[in-house]
Amino acid sequence: MSAQINDGDAIAKDIRGTIAAEVRDWEAAGHRLPGLAVILVGNDPASAVYVRGKRRDCDEVGFHSNVQHLSANVTQSDLEDGIRALNEDDSIDGILVQTPLPDHIDQNAVIDCIDPAKDVDGFHPYNIGRLALRRPAFRSCTPKGVMLLLEHIGVSFHGLDAIVIGASNHVGRPMGLELLLAGCTVTTAHKFTEDTAAKARGADLVVSAVGKPGLVGPDWIKPGAIVIDVGITRGDNKKLYGDVQFDAVKEVASRITPVPGGVGPMTRVALLQNTLQAARAHLQVSD
Repeated sequence: MSAQINDGDAIAKDIRGTIAAEVRDWEAAGHRLPGLAVILVGNDPASAVYVRGKRRDCDEVGFHSNVQHLSANVTQSDLEDGIRALNEDDSIDGILVQTPLPDHIDQNAVIDCIDPAKDVDGFHPYNIGRLALRRPAFRSCTPKGVMLLLEHIGVSFHGLDAIVIGASNHVGRPMGLELLLAGCTVTTAHKFTEDTAAKARGADLVVSAVGKPGLVGPDWIKPGAIVIDVGITRGDNKKLYGDVQFDAVKEVASRITPVPGGVGPMTRVALLQNTLQAARAHLQVSD
């Protein structure tokens, strides 16, 4: 058996087309364009690549984009003042602060500073709390992107045994909440978990979000399981690596996502969907 490779690029392209058509209709009706503000702090090369990709996505679907590139030496107070100004800017529906941030910046305070109604990254405690209470508002982009991909390929979630490997605030934890909300029985594995491999072997759906190249091998996967590789690491050769040993695992799994081209494009399109959702609320445009 060789797994079906799920192409996130193709799915995301279809969704962007739907968003672009809706934005054209809004503009024709006299509404302003949805607006996304992205704040980039410092000169991290990977972050700069991600921000350029987000700007291209905005251009493709017709969003207004506002990219602010701040010095790596920006103070906490100046960064937060900039966020507050965007909170009050009526042309901006969504605000994203690109991570990682310099060590002297308190990332939690930055997230808390964003208006929850413009938190299109889905990181604010208000939005994570809404998801935990089964009343989602803005859903964290990477977990939402995974769910969009799984829904697109017709996965039936009810009763699935799922494991999420990794428990970060931005991916692992909300990913577990998403799968729980969808009707899965969910295990979250983390650095204190004993024998993660054995737990993974019992799962119908494996989502790895650790950022450790090659962590998940074929002996971790139940034959026919679905494998979603969220981990992404850039090697010294500039090549991107996932958590999953792709070539070996695809011979065991029924479906698998590649790195790159799997979850990454879905994360970006989830950001566009969240921005569209925020614009609907601000512009009072119905679905």
